[in-house]
Amino acid sequence: MIKHALSTRLWHWVNAAAIIVLFMTGLNISNAHRYLYWGDYGFDPADAWLAVVRFPGWATIPQHYNLALARDWHITAAWPFGVGLLFIWIAMLANGHFRRDLTTTPRDWTPAGVLASLKAHSGGGAHAGGYNPVQRILYGMVFGVLLPLMLFTGLAISPGFGAVAPWLVDILGGRQSARSLHFIAAWGIFGFFVIHIVLALIDWRLILERFTGGRRPEPEPAAPPQTDPVPAAMEAPAHG
Repeated sequence: MIKHALSTRLWHWVNAAAIIVLFMTGLNISNAHRYLYWGDYGFDPADAWLAVVRFPGWATIPQHYNLALARDWHITAAWPFGVGLLFIWIAMLANGHFRRDLTTTPRDWTPAGVLASLKAHSGGGAHAGGYNPVQRILYGMVFGVLLPLMLFTGLAISPGFGAVAPWLVDILGGRQSARSLHFIAAWGIFGFFVIHIVLALIDWRLILERFTGGRRPEPEPAAPPQTDPVPAAMEAPAHG
């Protein structure tokens, strides 16, 4: 049985490319105004809760300050990101991937469960079966929290979207709050990206599986039922 469905593999690589473009263009956009606020309005650096560093050109798209071009690339990459997120959620629910591989139990969140997962992963145990608890927790947070938060906060700070869905801006606490949450979610995804790469490099076969699909281990055949030997006293008497 294939471990990673074709739909999951296609989404994985398309989404990876979209997020890289979104993140690097987002750094360029951040350089236009490096201060973050809460609420509906924000323009005075004295009212900011965070002053963001200025990102170097090698970390941005384009590799020089150009707000208009960065926004064009950002919006372009947002389309495959948003449509892909809807697609993967439909696919995960339809093919059972979410229920089978990403749901967690209370034990998965305990320190003992986390440590056992890390030891199994470093020893190659993660390759033999499905996702371990650490992977399920991380993927669940990404799929259920960070990616949707990126999408909805991005819509809320888009020019003109407030007129279409003002309720979304209100739910997020205002346009500047949405911008701050967008920034936090972006760096949360970046942190996951780093952890994801490190864990994959520990076992390079995990990267190969994202191209080939990999295979789940076949269940071992059930042992035949054991029959009790017939006691000697119960054996049929011999006939002469």
